[in-house]
Amino acid sequence: MEVQWFRVELPRLGPHHTAVGLIFSMLLGVWSVQALEMSVGKIPFLQAVNGSTVMLPCTYASCIGIQDLYFNWQFNDNGTMQKVCDSLKVNEGVEPHVDIYRERVEFIGKNINNNVSILLWNITFEDGGQYTCFGRNPKEKGRNGSAIFHLIVVDELRVVDNRLTILIASVVGGAIASIMFFIWMKTFVIFVLSKLEERKKECLVSSSGIDNTENGLSGSKADSKPTPKKK
Repeated sequence: MEVQWFRVELPRLGPHHTAVGLIFSMLLGVWSVQALEMSVGKIPFLQAVNGSTVMLPCTYASCIGIQDLYFNWQFNDNGTMQKVCDSLKVNEGVEPHVDIYRERVEFIGKNINNNVSILLWNITFEDGGQYTCFGRNPKEKGRNGSAIFHLIVVDELRVVDNRLTILIASVVGGAIASIMFFIWMKTFVIFVLSKLEERKKECLVSSSGIDNTENGLSGSKADSKPTPKKK
């Protein structure tokens, strides 16, 4: 039995097809970055005193808006994720009904600035740990996002000793001031020396003119002797 091999050549893409493919890739890239974004702020941790009330911040952002947005808060209890609260937000104009699963928790996000923050009342040491704010937006084909916030519970807040920082700042400031003073003094000395040099040159030129006059050179006022007459 004879086996025959066939070679199939793929059609080459012309400039038009290449441009279309590039545009499609760019659109696909833009669409891929339009996922729901959850944020707990620039500082994702908080140190609070035992027995106080704290806020765990979280906001969401979507480039194309939301529809039936599902969000929740979860607490990492030694590796086990425990749900704190969750809800379904139909759209921007409807305040969600939030289900609470832990004591001393209050939802304060309401409908302000895409806010889904919560309050923890009378916190204890057991409340300290990692909290995750999660969201999923069906309008973005079910894409989701999450952000982690750390809560640290302490007996009392420690007073930060800023003496070392102040000392370092004073030393650096003094060094900068010394450098600036040295530069100013150097500039002043150069200026004075340049003025003295100019005055010295003026004195030399003046004295040279006086010598020429006394020696009866060109431009002097010395009387010339009369030409003797022929007899």
